[in-house]
Parts: sequence; structure tokens; C-alpha cells
Amino acid sequence: MYHVLARGNNRQAIFLTDELRHRFLDTLDEACSQTGWVVHAYVLMSNHYHLLLETPEANLVAGMK
Repeated sequence: MYHVLARGNNRQAIFLTDELRHRFLDTLDEACSQTGWVVHAYVLMSNHYHLLLETPEANLVAGMK
């Protein structure tokens, strides 16, 4: 299990629109399909996100690329 988070530089927004939030979730879904990740929880804020991921294989780095 991993707690993954990312923040915008200087607290700047990383999700400027709902469309960008949806695109992020689509990309996350694709990464999960390719890596076997299981997302147990997530939160998307305007300037950061948190993910609670389970990686059945040791492939966190591969999926983050």
C-alpha cells in the first residue's frame, strides 16, 4: 500500500478545470489497467492530489511514468 501525493509548485493549481480532473482519472484508470494497481481511495484538490494505492506487483515506479 502506498500513499502517493503530488502538489503544484508554490501551491499553484494543477487542475484548472473539471475536464482536467476527468483526464487525470482516465489516465489513472489506464495506469491501473496496465499495472494491476488497485485504488482504495483518492482525493483531487485544486492544487494537489492524494492516492491510496495497492500494488500487487512491485511496479509503483513503472506506473508513475
